[in-house]
Formats: sequence, C-alpha cells, structure tokens
Amino acid sequence: MKDKSAINLRKSRNRGSNEQESHVPDKDGQIMSLASEDVVSIPPTTTIKDTAKKMMEHEFRRLPVTDPGSGKVLGIVTVIDIMNFLGGGDKFNIIENKYEDNFLAAINEPVKQIMTRDVITLSNKSTIDKTIETMLADQIGAIPIVNAEDKLVSIVTERDITLSLGIALTDEIVQDYMSTKVFTTTPGTPIESACKIMVRNRLRRIPIVGGEADISKAHKKILGMVTSTDIIRFFNAKDLFDNINTNQASQILDNKLSDIMETNIISVTPKETLNDLCLTFMEKNIGGVPVVKDNKIIGIITEKDVIQAIKKF
Repeated sequence: MKDKSAINLRKSRNRGSNEQESHVPDKDGQIMSLASEDVVSIPPTTTIKDTAKKMMEHEFRRLPVTDPGSGKVLGIVTVIDIMNFLGGGDKFNIIENKYEDNFLAAINEPVKQIMTRDVITLSNKSTIDKTIETMLADQIGAIPIVNAEDKLVSIVTERDITLSLGIALTDEIVQDYMSTKVFTTTPGTPIESACKIMVRNRLRRIPIVGGEADISKAHKKILGMVTSTDIIRFFNAKDLFDNINTNQASQILDNKLSDIMETNIISVTPKETLNDLCLTFMEKNIGGVPVVKDNKIIGIITEKDVIQAIKKF
C-alpha cells in the first residue's frame, strides 16, 4: 500500500504556508523544512582549482557564488561547469586560447569566469510545490534560497526533495520513471571525450560498457560507472592539481576512463519500488543508478526522475 503520509503532509503544509505568506510575512515558507541552512558559498575571486577542492571536501555538486559584503547571489558553479572548462565545452577556450594550453595557469583563473550568472533563486517563503515545478521546468538540480534582502540563506537540491518525499512512493516502480535513452561509453575513452559527452547532454553520470566479443551484446554489458564527481576528483588536489608533472592540458585529458571508473556497480531492477530506490540513494550517497535486467543495462534512473514521480501526488 502506498505510504502517502509524507506527500499529504507536503500538500497540507503548502496550504498553510500560502496563508502564512499572506498574514505572517516574516515567517519562513514550507520549503525551509527541506532546504539546507548550512550552505557553503564562495566569492567570485575563488580560483577554479580551489573551487574544485572545496566541492570534493564537502562532496557538493555545486556551490553558490556570493558577494562577500552583501551575501547576494552572483552566480552558481557546478561540476558540469568545471567539466566544461576541463575540456567538455566552450569554457575550455580559457585553457586553449587565453593560456595556450597551459593547464596550471588556467586552473588559477577566478571561478567567475566559468560560473553560471543567470541564477534562478526562490524566496525563503516558497512552497515545495513551487520548488519542484521550478526545478523541472528549468532543468536545474538545485535552487539557492534568498530572504527579503536577496541574501543567500539556504539551498535546496533534488537530493533534499528526493530523500525526504521519495520514500513515500511505495507503489511506484522504477520502470515507469526510468530513462531508456542511455548514453554509454567504453573503458578506453579519454577523459576529454567523456567530458564532451556529459557536458553536451547534461549528464552527471555515464555507464561504461563492453567486455563482449559480440558487439551487439558488448554495448549493453555494464562494466562500471563514471560520474562527474569522479572526474573532478581526479583533478582534485590530492590526485592531480598539486602533484602534476606537466602543464599541458591535452596530455592530462588523454587519461582513460578505465583509470577512474567505479567497477563496484550499484544497480536496480526495473520492478524495484521508488521507495527502495531512494533508500539506496541515501545509503550509498548517490543520485542515480543504471537499471539492469539479465545483466544488461536497459535504462537509468536519477533523483530528477523521482521528483517527476513526486510531482504527480
């Protein structure tokens, strides 16, 4: 039987928060019950190198960029922005053109050069329904929350919503919400090529396939997974930034995915409930998994897919 308590609570709270916004303007909206108030932000002068370090230190996929004096949001930088800079997209021009392929010089550029400037924010009086609608409509995974003075006070992510409300989806199953269009690649793919695939298609993770002589089977046999965080971690201080022996970005980006991919694969079956999926997300601290049947990958499901399911109730 579906456990609708969390979702019903969301709806009743949203009705209450609408009234509170009309009659008690200083009171927080219901979204603040899910948002993280222990928000970490960075000034726009932070280097790209130090931004990557801070992301890995806190295990964040994005960081708001704020004005040090006012606390107002100036931008947001994500792991996709950094991957774009490292070779996945147009921001790689900073390395190639401005620094003539000198990787060490380019990573000390201020993060304002690669951050997303047109940031969508929500008020601390917003409802969860409004937040979900905004995330899905604008295809974003996190929204900074600001107060009446436009000062950053918190941030809400897909993960916050998924882990709080997705556990109520005890009747919904993976196959009804998974994406069957799965982008994959092979262990021998250079990191630069993987960055391009992920940036162009806005992917946070990509399954690694192969291992079969019959190519018709090899493209579905999953060998591992690489996430955007894995790639940033590879460039993180402990691995590369502070121990690099070459300035040339092209040499660094030629490393193969086999060097960094996770081979301990966490997957789900198409009949698994979204409730169990969310518990896996929570236990393993992940945001997406391949869907496997008969040892073949048939789909992928992420936090965003779970939010689509939450929106229905």
